[in-house]
Amino acid sequence: QVQLVESGGGLVQPGGSLRLSCAASGSIFRINAMGWYRQTPGKQRELVATWARGGNTNYADSVKDRFAISRDNIKNTVYLQMHSLKPEDTAVYYCNAKVVVKFDYREYDYWGQGTQVTVSS
Repeated sequence: QVQLVESGGGLVQPGGSLRLSCAASGSIFRINAMGWYRQTPGKQRELVATWARGGNTNYADSVKDRFAISRDNIKNTVYLQMHSLKPEDTAVYYCNAKVVVKFDYREYDYWGQGTQVTVSS
């Protein structure tokens, strides 16, 4: 019904920058929120940054002042601009969207396939 396609991950040196993108497509009536989460082996998936309808954003304390989330409403795409990357930012980053679908006008949770971000010299 709804697909999330992520891009932009890769290998970057400490202090570098990357931009992740996540495009939503499918039977979308309205997107209520989109965001980024990350996960490392043996740990729970954790919130990185979220955007909600109305423009409210929320960030994990560990990424405040370094990461910025933004949204292109026309393209149904959310971006995560990451600066001053640290080795501890290394993780698989997952896109999440809370979408009201056309089928039944109810909200469902969707996840992307994940994109690897590796910060290493």
